[in-house]
Amino acid sequence: MKFSELVRLLEKEGFKIVKEKGSIRYYGKTGWNKLVRVDYHGSKEVPKGTCHAILKSAGIKKK
Repeated sequence: MKFSELVRLLEKEGFKIVKEKGSIRYYGKTGWNKLVRVDYHGSKEVPKGTCHAILKSAGIKKK
């Protein structure tokens, strides 16, 4: 999965950018009390462990 695909998945689940500093983006949504940190690198592939950690912190089950 590429970073851009991961961000699209987060946005589809209702997450929006709360703050951004350089290439680090923090996503949040109403009703979710934790921020999800994504070190955004555009079209690069997300390492498998990083992808699982981001999805887990967002409470998203990968299909």
